[in-house]
Amino acid sequence: MSYLSNTYLFLILPFIVVVYSIFLKKYRWVCLLVASYAFFFIISGKLLLCLLFTTIHCFLYGLVIKKYDADCALEQEKKDIDKKEVKQKFKLKKKRVLVISILIQVAILFAYKYMPFFLGNINSIFAWFGSDYQFKISKIIAPIGLSFYTLEALSYMIDVFTGKIEAETKVYKLALFLSFFPQTMEGPIARYDKDSSLFEGNNITYKNLCFGLQRMVWGSFKKIVIADRLNPIVKCVFATGSSYSGFVVLFGAISYTIMLYMEFSGTMDVIIGSAEIFGVKLPENFRQPFFSKNISEFWARWHITLGAWFKDYIFYPVSLAKKMKSLTVKARHKLGNHFGPLLTGSIALSAVWLLNGLWHGAGWNYIFFGVYHLFLIILGNLFEPYMKKLSDKFHIDRTKKLYRAFQFVKLFLLVVIGELFFRAVTLSDGFRLFFSIFKGFTLKNVFDGTLMNLGLDGYDFVVLGISILVVFVMSLLKEKDIDVREKVSNMNIVARWILYLSLIMFVVIFGAYGPGYQAIDPIYANY
Repeated sequence: MSYLSNTYLFLILPFIVVVYSIFLKKYRWVCLLVASYAFFFIISGKLLLCLLFTTIHCFLYGLVIKKYDADCALEQEKKDIDKKEVKQKFKLKKKRVLVISILIQVAILFAYKYMPFFLGNINSIFAWFGSDYQFKISKIIAPIGLSFYTLEALSYMIDVFTGKIEAETKVYKLALFLSFFPQTMEGPIARYDKDSSLFEGNNITYKNLCFGLQRMVWGSFKKIVIADRLNPIVKCVFATGSSYSGFVVLFGAISYTIMLYMEFSGTMDVIIGSAEIFGVKLPENFRQPFFSKNISEFWARWHITLGAWFKDYIFYPVSLAKKMKSLTVKARHKLGNHFGPLLTGSIALSAVWLLNGLWHGAGWNYIFFGVYHLFLIILGNLFEPYMKKLSDKFHIDRTKKLYRAFQFVKLFLLVVIGELFFRAVTLSDGFRLFFSIFKGFTLKNVFDGTLMNLGLDGYDFVVLGISILVVFVMSLLKEKDIDVREKVSNMNIVARWILYLSLIMFVVIFGAYGPGYQAIDPIYANY
């Protein structure tokens, strides 16, 4: 089931909305919690126990930390006590509990998501050394959204430890936070201190209903009209890419990049719109990433909540550790103010991008995906001062449209190459596809009918062209800080509903469903 399935859009969500409206305000959290657990059970069955375990574990962890804080405060009130020593003693106790708790959650994630990959590589090493011993690898089905709610759980634990938030004393609040049904499968990755609207039992207002549905229709447009229509091309090229010319392989990689963006951002629109109906504000996950100036900025705008999680809980702790600070000082002294901090910053970035690659999947192609972007970011950081000097020397205005267009094309191609490896079944397949781009590359394929043999016809390409142009224009307006949603809501009611119904009819008429099309399964639900 996906958030764009008929079951969710026309049965599950409307039913929950009606029941939620009937409940008294102070009990609406019960409705959302039961609905969330029921939704999770429908998709993952008895694996709901994993989510339940994580919830209870987080709750008990918080109570232990809270007790240690209370005991520390009491002991510090005693006479003739070294308060600093007492604080240090309890901090060490809390740190032990934190480390054990993190290891437990990571172990669950590893067992479900990475064990087959790990054992497969061990078996390969044994075979390479001539050993006949092989571990038996069983197929493991992971709970839906495991990677997402695990990161939410870890952020809660760390924030309680650092004192950023207080430990929750009501288990139902943690349960609802970790299981909220609109974000169960694909995020966004929320923080506990920023999700209070979940428990307020807000009324379903006309504005929230309209804005929520408006966002959902827009997401449906991106996913059903564009992403699902590109699916046949992607499947065809990535299945037999080496048999095509370089241009067709590149076209397939570009199609996948657009498909991934439209599917994931479209699903995010449906998720955020669903929550908005209940007055729940979820964090945004996209901010026009293809308008970025460089690859680093791109990843600050794509899957924002994941990038923010890695920045707050991996990059900063590594880069601000005492040993790293000391190394930074030494590196700055020997290498200068630019290269010195870059050295230590690159170490922290390495940890971030290795884990980022692994988070997306257990495979060498995902690890390469992380290393590839790490390399690009470090390279960009190294040469940025020289590029600025070069621009100044030759009087190149980097704010001009021509230069921005060059940046766009460069960035887009770099992203496409990364996504090619991301989509490839294996790392070797990724390299095979990449090198095949440069074999027999010819633009003649645009006109000789080759593109028409990839599962789509001229009608499909016209619909795709118009639809992608609409998304581009909307993104451009948002990039210029023009709030399209507010402007639409302020339109005359007749004009507004003509616009709404036109978009709905466009999705109904031009959506990619029926013979010849196959809807994409939720891509990020597998991560």
